[in-house]
Amino acid sequence: MPAYIGITTSFEDGEQHLDRRYVTAIEEAGGVPVLLPTTDADATFETLLNQIDALVVPGGPAVTEGLTGPVPDDLESLDGLRADSDQRWMEACWRTGRPILGICYGMQRLNALAGGTIYGDVEAEHDGAQIHSQKRGGTTHPVTLAEGSSLRRWLDTDTLTVNTRHLQAVASLGDGFSAAATAPDGVIEAIEHENGCFVGVQFHPERMGATTQPLFRALIEQAAPAPAPVSN
Repeated sequence: MPAYIGITTSFEDGEQHLDRRYVTAIEEAGGVPVLLPTTDADATFETLLNQIDALVVPGGPAVTEGLTGPVPDDLESLDGLRADSDQRWMEACWRTGRPILGICYGMQRLNALAGGTIYGDVEAEHDGAQIHSQKRGGTTHPVTLAEGSSLRRWLDTDTLTVNTRHLQAVASLGDGFSAAATAPDGVIEAIEHENGCFVGVQFHPERMGATTQPLFRALIEQAAPAPAPVSN
């Protein structure tokens, strides 16, 4: 049976949104995407949780927990319902051992979940930081993949040129996490947990085509059949 991959969605002006490229990346990797609503309804949450084998937390607005400094005024604020909903999805998958892939905002939320800290404004707080908030598309700067990391093994390279569309970044690592990739200025660009199930990347692999498709395949390969139903 294929792996069912839950993808959290954004919530804005009463509407749910998701970049189609996340769906395409999961489908091309052999998984079945399941779009997860921003919800506080227990029945909805428990039913969907018992259907998914892994979780993707995609890009989003400003992270609000674990901050080391103020957030730039022009950075989109995080809706309270989405913040709570994403936290609940992540905590449940963490607790039940379902693999989690956090992308950009999702990586920061994953790190904060494990007790790590987040730069409110990486370009202001990290000494010598390059510009990480470039608006144009395409790849922008290189990252070095850590020797021995799963990310380096999956992508079969020690360097990767990535896109960069973030003002926040991991400041200190959460419990059990290590840096799997770093930018030339030392900013952490990817993290992975010692249990092998939880991975975060600061860049957007769904926008990088075949280069980063192995990351989605690895997530699906890790996704075991759904655990026995649980309820909160």
